[in-house]
Amino acid sequence: MEIKANREDFLKALYWAQSTVERRNTMPILANVLIESRDGNIRITATDLEIGVRAKLEGEILHEGMVTLNAKKLYEIVREATERETVHLRRLENEWVEIKSGKSVFKVVGLDAREFPSFPDFRSESLVSVPAKVLKEMIDKTAFSVSTDESRSSLNGVFLEESGGGKLRMVATDGHRLAFIEREVGSLRLGKGVILPRKGLSELGKLLEDMEDGVISIGFKENLGLVVRDDVELFMRLIESDYPDYGKVIPKENPYRVSVEQRGLLQALRRVSILSSDRYKGVKVEFRQGRMTISANNPDLGEAMEEVEVEYNGKPLTIGFNARYLLDVLGVLNDGTAVGVELKDELSPSVVREDGDDGYLYVIMPMRL
Repeated sequence: MEIKANREDFLKALYWAQSTVERRNTMPILANVLIESRDGNIRITATDLEIGVRAKLEGEILHEGMVTLNAKKLYEIVREATERETVHLRRLENEWVEIKSGKSVFKVVGLDAREFPSFPDFRSESLVSVPAKVLKEMIDKTAFSVSTDESRSSLNGVFLEESGGGKLRMVATDGHRLAFIEREVGSLRLGKGVILPRKGLSELGKLLEDMEDGVISIGFKENLGLVVRDDVELFMRLIESDYPDYGKVIPKENPYRVSVEQRGLLQALRRVSILSSDRYKGVKVEFRQGRMTISANNPDLGEAMEEVEVEYNGKPLTIGFNARYLLDVLGVLNDGTAVGVELKDELSPSVVREDGDDGYLYVIMPMRL
């Protein structure tokens, strides 16, 4: 196998592989990328068996074949090459590979390419086009609520399901808060809901960056999902578990409503939470007519308090919240918009909504302080 490619094109293709390769080294081959040259195409593939990325690369194929090389070292070699330089890669005997760029020559040990896992095969007709901007928003507004507790596998991802009429839902929860979003994107031909894993969502978010008006293709097959953007393909192994009935968690009747400006509340919470507990980030929020008082008390550090003007005419309430949970949701809402907080009492979950957006809500459980 022998190829030549522009340094920038090579680097761009390797970029997608960096966060995908297996770093724990349970299988040495998973620390490598597979480089294939055949049928006029050069492709670079990386996988940790749970997610995988394959990127096409423009270049000159001198001899067809395939090799695997350590992903980290190959990326570093190409990154340090002179700009606009050509990278020349040639397979030698016994899985060694020679890499030339300018006056630099590297000889790197590879592994047998036949040991590299195969990339899932999806038929192009099974893929559906989706607006990238809408999908990115849905991920941004839910993924932060995914549980990191590995013992609860069903909560280690975002639940995706169709709700009819071309609408798509995403739901994420860690048991302390829940994020729900519904948007119109068209049918994905989902027979039932699927759970997209946390790492796969992170890589999908990167794939969707800088795609304001573009579309991506997405499809599902058995326990796999595939997303295609131009010359980059991302597959992820879906979480095979039953997602809990999230509808039971969403309060149906919270009679008291607070209206507050997003930016003001976000900044006040940031300031007060400086003196909250590093572990629990608990803050006390008092709701009174026309005002909202946020306070934190830490015996080791001190105390902080700030008052925020709000629209509220309900009964006086004092509720403890994890400040980080509130900061997470306020950070993904539109800057400066009006936010509604629906309350019931000190022990019941509250609901956060953005005015004018009926398709998004956030449920947060209270804390005992």
